[in-house]
Amino acid sequence: MTRSISTALILLALAGPAFAKSSHQGHGAAPAPGTAGPMGQMGMGMMSMESMQAMMKTMMPAPGDAASTKDFKSADMKMMHDMAVPYTGNADVDFRIKMIPHHQGAIDMAKVALAHAKDETTKTLAAQIIKDQEREIAEMREWLSKNAPK
Repeated sequence: MTRSISTALILLALAGPAFAKSSHQGHGAAPAPGTAGPMGQMGMGMMSMESMQAMMKTMMPAPGDAASTKDFKSADMKMMHDMAVPYTGNADVDFRIKMIPHHQGAIDMAKVALAHAKDETTKTLAAQIIKDQEREIAEMREWLSKNAPK
């Protein structure tokens, strides 16, 4: 099984409990005003299973994808996989342990842009993103090394 397929299966498995929980909250009632989640689906930030599957489908490699698209999809899947870590219950720690792979995903996407983009402003922006995100990752890791429970 390829890494991208296994990652997709992991993400779908993680979405299952959230979907099950959300499907029992109001038994299909519309979300409360101001609580619509991603893609306008469930309240409290939950996506429907259909929305999750549609999102995952767009992240899977397709035969006709351009080389840059394949590289972007690979970076997306790696980021999603790396963000699938358990929560600790400590908001300060959880924020950083989720943001580190998110920032690394931005770095990986910026590297794809550097490799494939033709526009110099895109390349300049990508280089700046790499610099900024690497600095922020280092700051978060430093904070975790001093503050996260061992």
